[in-house]
Amino acid sequence: MKIEILEDNGNVLRFTLKDATNAYANALRRESIGNIPTFAIDTVTIYENSSSMFDEYIAHRIGLIPISTPAKGYSAKDEVLFSLDADGPKTVYSKDITSSDKEVKVSNGAIPVIKLAEGQKIRLDGKAVLGIGSKHAKFQPGLVTYDQKADGVFEFYVESFGQMPPRQIINKALGAIEEQAEALIAKAKKL
Repeated sequence: MKIEILEDNGNVLRFTLKDATNAYANALRRESIGNIPTFAIDTVTIYENSSSMFDEYIAHRIGLIPISTPAKGYSAKDEVLFSLDADGPKTVYSKDITSSDKEVKVSNGAIPVIKLAEGQKIRLDGKAVLGIGSKHAKFQPGLVTYDQKADGVFEFYVESFGQMPPRQIINKALGAIEEQAEALIAKAKKL
């Protein structure tokens, strides 16, 4: 297989995959969007909410905010605490949500969370955990598509949601496919 980079601007990666089968191209796409561990706020505890929005609506919005996911150093058991304490009148943005870990933080601070009127307040904590996109869409690291240009030639488009660079998404997916293939080979040898 050969990979030729067409575009890599930090948020978008376009590349051509040559000498590959349809099954391999689809496995790479599915692994990239469904099985790459990323952080997302999974549990929200709301202590005070005098806004006009329901607690569940706010928790859902906060859960979908992309959280940066470092390449190494974290396991599925790790939790990172996020906090929000805001008074109106103001528009609360994702940058107002603070993290207990300087490496795991909101990756895009310009996402509006809620608009608070005069006298309204919101105070909450959220726990971010590692998860995969096949469990919930909030854990998907990005958008990955491909177009088959010719027999064995696929043009991939990878757009990161902000948790990690698109190149890291593809590298992790390729590593996972390799690990799965090695495990399958080892299992077949035991039969």
